[in-house]
Amino acid sequence: MGFSEAVSVCLRKYVTFSGRAKRPEYWYFVLFMFLGGIIFGVFDYTFFGGSTETTATSIEVRSNGPLTSIFNLAVLLPSLAVGWRRMHDTGRSGLYLFFPLLVMLCLWAYLAVWGGLAQLMTGDFGAFFGGLGGIVAIGALTLMIVSPLIVLFWLIQPSQPNDNEYGPAA
Repeated sequence: MGFSEAVSVCLRKYVTFSGRAKRPEYWYFVLFMFLGGIIFGVFDYTFFGGSTETTATSIEVRSNGPLTSIFNLAVLLPSLAVGWRRMHDTGRSGLYLFFPLLVMLCLWAYLAVWGGLAQLMTGDFGAFFGGLGGIVAIGALTLMIVSPLIVLFWLIQPSQPNDNEYGPAA
């Protein structure tokens, strides 16, 4: 599967969350989204203006245009759908795609209920990290940092060679 075929398949299956997506289909669509973001960002900067800040170690470009936001909104559902189908291709439920979001929400809920969020916002890190609650929060924070890498690992896994519960092997 080539670049243009993968992009057209993903756009044709705009909100199709059933079935399977091979690695090239997923990663070519990720490349399409990356290149589209860059191209529309350049258009935004050119046509709508923006600002550029240069430091010794970095260059930061900000744009005022809507094109990149419109593009990102247009490809949001197809990107979720192809990620969902990619998880199916590795034999996992598409819900695994949201694992980092679930970890983040659980961590914030834990901090809000435990009261650690107020301590973090006021900068009282000593009180926050002292005791069992801080240890649990550190473990959850570590999981929140690692969870996107786990999902990335699942997305790069080879396809299951045989039919699975999500569809036939292509």
